Amino acid sequence: MIIQPMRTELRGLAPLLSLGVIRVEGDDAAKFLHGQLTQDFSLLGLSEARLAALCSPKGRMLASFIGFKRGPTDILLICSRDLLTNTAKRLSMFVMRAKAKVSDATADFALYGLAGDVVDALVPAPRAVWSRHEVGAGSLIALYPADGVARALWLVPVGEPAPAGPTLSAEQWAWSEVRSGIATLSAPIVEGFVPQMLNYESVGGVNFKKGCYPGQEVVARSQFRGTLKRRACLVHGDAPMAAGAEVFQSSDTEQPCGTVVQAAAAPLGGFDAIVSAQVSAIEAADLRLGSATGPALAILPLPYPLLADI
Repeated sequence: MIIQPMRTELRGLAPLLSLGVIRVEGDDAAKFLHGQLTQDFSLLGLSEARLAALCSPKGRMLASFIGFKRGPTDILLICSRDLLTNTAKRLSMFVMRAKAKVSDATADFALYGLAGDVVDALVPAPRAVWSRHEVGAGSLIALYPADGVARALWLVPVGEPAPAGPTLSAEQWAWSEVRSGIATLSAPIVEGFVPQMLNYESVGGVNFKKGCYPGQEVVARSQFRGTLKRRACLVHGDAPMAAGAEVFQSSDTEQPCGTVVQAAAAPLGGFDAIVSAQVSAIEAADLRLGSATGPALAILPLPYPLLADI
């Protein structure tokens, strides 16, 4: 079953305590990250951001980021806080002789999620997705909308005032993240997916023209040989969902066909989630939570088009 999205007002700002900041500083910061992540950081300008992933040699995602430059030699990577320590250590292992220093800068910055006219008040539309805008001491990163509502990240040094606007709860922001269809990797699902299984190639998270990075051959082969058998979709259900939960088809009691990637309570009732599942199961609109006889999950339309296999 495919259902249409539910509408509810989304407006205000939310402190994002579930996210952290990795700082990479030095003359070789961009070159170093260019060789480690799925996106192009060598050509990253000061007015743009990048969605990117760090992958294992097998192409499986270890972390996801929104990265941008605060200056020519100063790059910030925003990621799930539960992955930050291990991710920073892993990146540091590969610095070698590069003029780059990796550190946890979470304590140096305040992060907010903005939605609705709060975004327009800081940077009037139009704003390209993944664009960066300097407003005083702050950086605004334009995100994918949720149900047509504008959204952005706002990062400022600690001690700077928050933007004016009503407060959004952490739950409301988490729901908007799900409804945007852009998944943020967290601890329960580390090494569970190649980037295309979360639609990253379709939302600016993979650059297929850049040079090598860990897992690049696997990621490229998945795309160019048309072997993508799993995609991310949006679902709605009545039962609570959490990252890492298994999803089944009703016709197969043994093997799960998918995994819950990110989930949140829906303001009008029930729960919404991003699920990475076999394309055949999505096309059949037959997804059940936890077991083949578990609660049915209704599929919602994706808010963006998928890039076709090449």
